[in-house]
Amino acid sequence: MRYDLTDFEWSVIEPLLPRKRRGVKPKKNRRVLNGIFWVLRTGAPWRDMPERYGPYTTAYNRFNRWRKAGIWDRLMDAIVKAHDGNVQMIDSSIVRVHQHASGVEKKVEIVVWGEAAAASRRKSTRASMRRAARSNS
Repeated sequence: MRYDLTDFEWSVIEPLLPRKRRGVKPKKNRRVLNGIFWVLRTGAPWRDMPERYGPYTTAYNRFNRWRKAGIWDRLMDAIVKAHDGNVQMIDSSIVRVHQHASGVEKKVEIVVWGEAAAASRRKSTRASMRRAARSNS
C-alpha cells in the first residue's frame, strides 16, 4: 500500500524492535507499524486507521508505549544511519504559508456600472436590498 514500509525499511527496523516483554508476544509488528505510519503520515485520527492494519487501539497503545520507552528514537537513528544521514523530514509547523493565504490585507475594488445597475433593478425589491444584492444579469 501507499504508506506501508518497504522491504528495505523493514529490514532496518525489525532487528531494533523489542523482543522480550511480559504478556502476549506481539504478532504482525510490521502490520501495526504500517498502521502507525499511516496515521502519522495522513494526520487522521487513530479511529480512522484502516482495518487492514489491525485494531486502532493496538497501534495507539504501542505507539505510546514505545514513545515512553525511547524506541522511536532508536528507530529514527537507525533509519538515518541506513540512509547515510540523507533523511529529510518536513513538519507542517515549519512550512510557510503563501502570501495570498496568510491574511495579507485584501484590496477589493468594487466597480459599479451605473447604466447596467439601473437597467437591472427590480422594482419589487426594497431600496436597501438593491444596494446589497445586485444582479449581474
